[in-house]
Amino acid sequence: MAPSASRRIGLLGGSFNPAHKGHYRVSTLALRWLALDEVWWLVSPQNPLKDDIGMRPLKYRLSSAKTYARHSRIRVTDIEAGLSSTRSYDVIRYLCQAYPRCQFVWMIGADNFVQIPMWYRWRDIFATVPIAVFGRPPFSYASLTGQAANAYSAHRIPQHMSHVIAVQKPPAWIFLWMSRDSTSATAIRGQTGEVESCS
Repeated sequence: MAPSASRRIGLLGGSFNPAHKGHYRVSTLALRWLALDEVWWLVSPQNPLKDDIGMRPLKYRLSSAKTYARHSRIRVTDIEAGLSSTRSYDVIRYLCQAYPRCQFVWMIGADNFVQIPMWYRWRDIFATVPIAVFGRPPFSYASLTGQAANAYSAHRIPQHMSHVIAVQKPPAWIFLWMSRDSTSATAIRGQTGEVESCS
């Protein structure tokens, strides 16, 4: 899947239940702001922190992601399905070992950055790859005053240096302020009559 030469790759993990224009918008902004060569959408079989009620089959979510990822530099993958763990740290570690010439950036929304201290080996994620946090009102300010932001305040890169985040030695993270995007997977599922259990 990965190119043989060294590349800057943004990793956007999630359920994509379903994929929507918000995922695409973040990805295209990341390509430009973070000076990335590609963004990989890591469609997870099951988020360990989410209930599986209302979770569509992986095949459906992959198809949904491919529908929205119509960009030559966005790749959709179900690589997690072939691993023994869907925990973010394990997936990141695997990718870094499998593709040592790639420079990975973990992409995360402000809402998940608030929750990242609940993740398995979250401090090891900071120690493994640079992290790009995308603002998502109303979670933006909470994410900037949360446990992760405070713990790694000395390692925050200013937004005007976003183009070099991929080459920063971890721990390094950046917060990217964005205009509001109201797109919600939960709302989309509600419109199609699906159970609204996770976003």
